[in-house]
Amino acid sequence: MSKKVFVTVGTTKFDKLIETITKDEVLKELSRRGYDHLILQIGASTIDPNCTPRCGMKKVEFFRLKPSIQEYMRSADLVISHAGAGSCLEALEAGRHLIVVTNELLMDNHQLELAEQLGKDNHLYHCTCEDLLETLRVMDLGRLVPLVGDNSEKIARTIDRLMGV
Repeated sequence: MSKKVFVTVGTTKFDKLIETITKDEVLKELSRRGYDHLILQIGASTIDPNCTPRCGMKKVEFFRLKPSIQEYMRSADLVISHAGAGSCLEALEAGRHLIVVTNELLMDNHQLELAEQLGKDNHLYHCTCEDLLETLRVMDLGRLVPLVGDNSEKIARTIDRLMGV
């Protein structure tokens, strides 16, 4: 049975994440963990990722933007996302395993702080592009705690606190 990884950068340009996730060593690690289908949502990027099936990936595809990515989130076995609060919440509320990759060039401190807090609460893993391969190697998805019920209000309060509201 095919296992999907969905990567999203939202509406931003986060070429470094797209370049990192399509490196052979990252693809090999995903394949080692049983994933064989990679879908990339590349936002405002101007690059065309290498979608050649390789390194255990039977299918690699990409798109820039769509009105909704909900179907991709829900069909993924693993979501790898930029640190935007909306993307993080959408993946967690869909019950997906999630790795948040912070963009050190564009991110606001609240994005890192939100990812760190959700990581401390064992809802996700977070890393940088430089740490992604190691995160994939050591992650134990069984230790992640799903968001249960409607935690949006709790998370919204956390975001407000982090932003000083």
